[in-house]
Amino acid sequence: MFMKKKTNYSIFSYFFLLPLFFFSQESLLDQIEYQNEDYRVGLSAFKAHKIINSQSTKQSKEKELYLYVAHRFGNINEGISTLFGLDIANTKIEMLYGFSDNFQVGFSRESLDKTYSINFKNKIADQNSGFPLNISLYNSFNYNSSDFLAPGTELTFSQRSLFLTQILISNRISDKISLQISPSFIKRNFNRERILFIDNIPAVTTYDKENNYLLGISSNYKINKRTALNIEYNAKLNRLDNSPNSDVLSIGLDLETGGHVFQLIFSNTQSMNDVSSILDAEGNWSKKHIFFGFNILRVF
Repeated sequence: MFMKKKTNYSIFSYFFLLPLFFFSQESLLDQIEYQNEDYRVGLSAFKAHKIINSQSTKQSKEKELYLYVAHRFGNINEGISTLFGLDIANTKIEMLYGFSDNFQVGFSRESLDKTYSINFKNKIADQNSGFPLNISLYNSFNYNSSDFLAPGTELTFSQRSLFLTQILISNRISDKISLQISPSFIKRNFNRERILFIDNIPAVTTYDKENNYLLGISSNYKINKRTALNIEYNAKLNRLDNSPNSDVLSIGLDLETGGHVFQLIFSNTQSMNDVSSILDAEGNWSKKHIFFGFNILRVF
């Protein structure tokens, strides 16, 4: 009898405290957003360090540590046989740390191409009443350790290495709309090959270039204080005609929950390493070759 009364009392207590819990949780989220989210206290153009696949001008402040976890599933066009791609997953885990308000270092590893990356983001300028732009410089070194980069060929460390340099320029036009352009340069030390049939005769040809030039254009529309819509397009300016890849077009939705930013993503690329995610799309929107995925960004 005593145990039964104690249980009933506990259940009653939970129901009594439930509204208080939700009220406290909402207040805590508001405080976290006010302290850590630049939309209220500054002129940050984007909620997260990445717009979708591309880098944004936002970065970790001094002594801020961010954990970035991302997944891209398989092609949704494969239908129910792979549960619209959910049976297949590419995973990337990244740590981002701010040594100062203007200098961030990151380290990551992606499962699809087994690519390791170390990156640096330097803030050059902030948008304010006297200057209209956020400007950052982003550099990364990437090492592709996969066995299928060149099957049957022994590649050197240099051949597996890729280098990326970007200038990130964003503008928060209004409380609702932000834009960014990202001129980029990628250096590749190994050019992949494919077989093409010319007059029914097979010929081996390379479809990569050593020096690659890109222009990224991204936009953000703030739906409300917790939700935003992102669109980004990365165009390779010197793509070879025989390349099987295409430019990267992605659409995403930011959902902010206090210390987290959760991003839902549709893109024509499954890759997430710094180079492939903006340079070489495996899919094609016109053929419904689209990959669903998500990013989670957590501050500590």
